[in-house]
Amino acid sequence: MTQTLTLLGLESSCDDTAAAVVRGTPGKAEVLASVVEGQTGLHKEFGGVVPEIAARAHAERLDVCVKEALAQAGLGLDALDGIAVTAGPGLIGGVVSGVMCAKGIAIGTGLPLIGVNHLAGHALTPRLTDGASFPYLMLLVSGGHCQFLIARGPEDFTRLGGTIDDAPGEAFDKTARLLGLPQPGGPSVEAEAEKGVAKRFAFPRPLLDRPGCDMSFSGLKTALLRTRDAVIAEKSGLTRQDRADMCAGFQAAVVDVLAEKTRRALAAYLDESPAIPMLAVAGGVAANQPIRAALQTVCAEAGVGFTAPPLALCTDNAAMIAYAGLERMALGRVDDMTLSARPRWPLDKTAAPMLGSGKKGAKA
Repeated sequence: MTQTLTLLGLESSCDDTAAAVVRGTPGKAEVLASVVEGQTGLHKEFGGVVPEIAARAHAERLDVCVKEALAQAGLGLDALDGIAVTAGPGLIGGVVSGVMCAKGIAIGTGLPLIGVNHLAGHALTPRLTDGASFPYLMLLVSGGHCQFLIARGPEDFTRLGGTIDDAPGEAFDKTARLLGLPQPGGPSVEAEAEKGVAKRFAFPRPLLDRPGCDMSFSGLKTALLRTRDAVIAEKSGLTRQDRADMCAGFQAAVVDVLAEKTRRALAAYLDESPAIPMLAVAGGVAANQPIRAALQTVCAEAGVGFTAPPLALCTDNAAMIAYAGLERMALGRVDDMTLSARPRWPLDKTAAPMLGSGKKGAKA
């Protein structure tokens, strides 16, 4: 199928309620409208996302976001070719809210329903924004996930490695909580790090002494906790400079780990001699400027192209879901009313579960 398609996308996997309209063909599409309603104010006093509060907010706001997205696009439901929705992975209550909303619209309009893997939405964003050609290397780095993927097609991904415990975004959030910074933690820690001296505190670079592309950030978070406690014990508190220096040291450690693991992933990817070698990075942590700069340097050294979506498309949004649905629909992949919400949904179904993923299976 190569005709132009117009899809409505819904996203509700975590704490952003989103709807968007995308039109085009695989590798050449445009975002006609994108609406994202954050929930920071709802979760602020709890120091993190509360799943029950998030699910209720999604259920209350999804239809409002859909109405606003259609208005922005200047379209009615009759102008759509399909409804794409995040069917997982994510906080199950939020995913259920989105799936049920999408099913309702599909039943009411008779439009095809397309379930989308949230991670595929991030991984295919370079196709939406830059028309990236397969295969490309994808670094998906967010609050809940971190992995290197070779994207060979809309539904064909090979995982080269990933985090065996905390994702970087999760580690940033926990660091912010430990140091009394506001959520979301990524922007807060990055802003504080600009005022700090990274070399003052010696933080570990986990797993750099082991081969491969797997990563670990839990130990780094623990090292920061111990450093904080040691400084407090010595001074009976933290100064603003202490906090800034800790943020700078923590961020520098994350940057070093991601840069080195990217070098290794690029080496494995380049062994396949791709026609147009490219590294794409997406996910909320991709908005961190020092991380972006380090990855650009690694790509320049390897002679590989680098692309990152605009910041608005790095964090969770429905435009990426609509586009991923467009890619699936173009392949003739549609779902029916048996589509179910999934808390876990690996992109590479042949890869072994990541270590440290718990009894219920891999996080990603």
